[in-house]
Amino acid sequence: MIERPLLFSGPMVTAILAGEKTQTRRVVKPRPGYQASWLEPEGLLTCPSAAIVSSKDELGAQFEHPGGGPFTWVKCPYGKPGDRLWIRETCKAEERAADGTDGVRYLADDAWVAIANTAEAGAAWLELFHYGQRGGSRPDGLIGNSVPSIHMPRWASRLLVEIVDVRIERLQDISEGDALAEGAKHQGLGELVWAGFMGVPRATCPAVTAFAVLWSDINGAASWSANPWVWVVEFKRVQA
Repeated sequence: MIERPLLFSGPMVTAILAGEKTQTRRVVKPRPGYQASWLEPEGLLTCPSAAIVSSKDELGAQFEHPGGGPFTWVKCPYGKPGDRLWIRETCKAEERAADGTDGVRYLADDAWVAIANTAEAGAAWLELFHYGQRGGSRPDGLIGNSVPSIHMPRWASRLLVEIVDVRIERLQDISEGDALAEGAKHQGLGELVWAGFMGVPRATCPAVTAFAVLWSDINGAASWSANPWVWVVEFKRVQA
């Protein structure tokens, strides 16, 4: 079993905590011009719109160029079923004023978790407190600098998930149920004021519409219409 880090925004962390996000989609990055292979060699598992293959205990997608030539293998950077992902999110080191206990504050839901009462944990906490500056022996204040998710250390992560399935598909093939599993409702459907978005009918697919808006907010205005191949990683939360 392998553990890898994975970044999530505050609203998506909240959705995971609520048990309402059990999928994530990330763009597959084959070499330019390559398309998913429809071939079915030995050991290849085909999905409705793409192909996944295992090789040397790794999971990935096989692509071929429409003009012919050799296949290209794209390893799934998130792992395979059974592997785990520890969630990176925005946080900060914070001392509790009531009793002086050191802990970590998570900005997604304002939760605070105490650190272990060890010298090693204290040293790591102090480094987190001084994120972005040269550390001292002890901070004067109670709240440290905000640490962006990309720089969260493993020890500070409070969320661990296990991969239960991986597949690839076109982004716009997402179903209403899968959009809900992406935590789309945390995007805020009340903020969507138009009847359709990039060809997605809001009246019949409100969760897909919300997901399309969320995806575009993160990846750029043209990213939904580009309809790229995406890794679909399904997961379940486990104890960190």
